[in-house]
Amino acid sequence: MNLDVFLNALVAYFVIIDPVGTALIFNALVKGHDPKHARRVAFSATVISMLVITGCGFFGAKLFSQLGITLDAFRIAGGLLLFHTAFRMTVHPETEPDTSDVPPPDIAAFPLTFPLLAGPGCLTLTILLFSREHTADGVFSILLAVATILLVTLTSLLLSNKFVSFIGKTANTIMQRLLGVVLASLSIQFIADGVLGLIASAN
Repeated sequence: MNLDVFLNALVAYFVIIDPVGTALIFNALVKGHDPKHARRVAFSATVISMLVITGCGFFGAKLFSQLGITLDAFRIAGGLLLFHTAFRMTVHPETEPDTSDVPPPDIAAFPLTFPLLAGPGCLTLTILLFSREHTADGVFSILLAVATILLVTLTSLLLSNKFVSFIGKTANTIMQRLLGVVLASLSIQFIADGVLGLIASAN
């Protein structure tokens, strides 16, 4: 294992994925649902994210090139999807889910995996990291960093309910609104970066 590559990737993924912030958002999304369902979603999202990130590392750049999709367009699409989630969190943070016989929504793929865990920023970072490493040792170090961060994230997701219970209902409601604003800001930043990138490539 290349320690320098591992540590650099670990720090970068920690900042991009933000296990603690994602856990708080996850708690808001599964609020009121069956704990077993929440745990199942957490495990599913972690596995899916690992597969998506790994696949993107090995094949992302080639696939985007073949489809004619730029990373800037990908950033814009991810930003729009993330803004939809952020808007709902900010405007309706206390909305109770339907407790009828209708199954709870499966949020493992969207919005938990994409665009929160394996969003445009994460996938872009993955493509850039893989493009710089041409040895098996370097690639293994990146994959190990991804697995480590996702394991930390999974632990945060599973413990999110206890953390929210500790800080209290009022503080949790306030935090949900604040996180919604932060998510909205992040989504706008994704969109802005994508637009600027498209403009720069057109000139």
